[in-house]
Amino acid sequence: MKRNFLMGAAALASLATLSACGGAAGDKAAAPAAEATTAAVETPAVETPAAEPAATMEFASMTTDAAAGEKVFALCRSCHVLDEGVNRVGPSLYNVVGRPSGSVAGYSYSDANKASGVTWTTDVLFTYLKDPKGFMPGTKMAFPGIKDDQDRANLVAYLESTKK
Repeated sequence: MKRNFLMGAAALASLATLSACGGAAGDKAAAPAAEATTAAVETPAVETPAAEPAATMEFASMTTDAAAGEKVFALCRSCHVLDEGVNRVGPSLYNVVGRPSGSVAGYSYSDANKASGVTWTTDVLFTYLKDPKGFMPGTKMAFPGIKDDQDRANLVAYLESTKK
């Protein structure tokens, strides 16, 4: 019985890992579409339900821990790396903070991403990573998002800390 429990736990862990790669992309009941929090960023027009209080939270209001964010980045590693010029399933995240969306050479972006006009500020990344498809309808990113505000803030702090 103990062995069956351990095998079931391992199977659940494997499913959780796969869902981070987009296996749970069909979760349409996730958070409502987010809006960018800076005036300089234009997001595609999307009908959105009334925002929940947490949906208006800004990265700048969070206490962050880049070391904890490095652990959260494990969710991203199956598709992204931080090496310059190295694209995988997703584009390189080298110097992502402050970079215009759709601008990594050699990566085939979706039309939505290329035409978004988004610049990846810390606030925009914080919002985007909660619900990528809700933020940017038409994106190829199948990742369902990171719903926990603190984990997302830590991840963004980690991405910012790697900027060279």
